[in-house]
Amino acid sequence: MNFLLWERSEPYDPYLPRGGNAAAAASSSGGAGNARAGTSQTAQIQQQIDETVGAMRDNIARVAERGERLDALRDKTDGLAVSAQSFRKGANRVRKKMWWQNMKWTLIVGLGIIVLLIIIIVPIINSQKNDNK
Repeated sequence: MNFLLWERSEPYDPYLPRGGNAAAAASSSGGAGNARAGTSQTAQIQQQIDETVGAMRDNIARVAERGERLDALRDKTDGLAVSAQSFRKGANRVRKKMWWQNMKWTLIVGLGIIVLLIIIIVPIINSQKNDNK
């Protein structure tokens, strides 16, 4: 018996002897009913294999879609990181500008108060000097 050149016109059935065929097995074991049962069992196994292959193809397609979504998400994340860095630089620039503007107003108000005090105090001091003379 040569297993390498073993060819059958029927699907493989593990319940049939390797050296025989479906007709010989059916006739020796009690009729055509067993051959049909073997064939229906083979068809059932083939259907399960087809379902498994279909499920695997669906899983592979889902994994590929997930990979695409992850790539898109990674691109969006990189874009957001660049935008966040740009926003941070702009926010620091605005913060410094506002600090200087606040400092300018503080200095202007401070100088205004000093000038106002000088305008009020100098005449008072001059009038007291003139009164003492």
